[in-house]
Amino acid sequence: MTWKSKYFTFEEMTASATAKRMRIDNQPSEKIVENLQQLVAHVLDPLREVWQQPIIVTSGYRCSRLNAAVGGAVKSQHCLGQAADIRTVSDRREDNMALLRCLLQAKLPFDQLIAEHVDSRGRPDWIHVSYSPRHRGVFLEVKG
Repeated sequence: MTWKSKYFTFEEMTASATAKRMRIDNQPSEKIVENLQQLVAHVLDPLREVWQQPIIVTSGYRCSRLNAAVGGAVKSQHCLGQAADIRTVSDRREDNMALLRCLLQAKLPFDQLIAEHVDSRGRPDWIHVSYSPRHRGVFLEVKG
């Protein structure tokens, strides 16, 4: 497998403290690696270019066992290698909101974009973004 990304490593797209702690093998298949590459190529690397600052991936690929362990959705795109949860380096809600606006203004071909755990001022704790051939462009907010 050859990983291609200007800004994101394979390790950060598959890392999980929960998987380590629970001894869960979270290694993706080749097809899932291809999906991760598409997510990085079409959304994450271009977003990093326009944001011009590092972006932290807090959750990328999750095998089904790991997804269940963290309470993920049954049909989570994380399990397909099509989604990542991201945040700014500062992890300040204001900065996460600015990153969300940047992503929307860049008109990147996301499938689903979710502002997660939004506070009373509309600022997300983190951002879930996915890429798939469907390109639905769905935007949702989940209150905290």
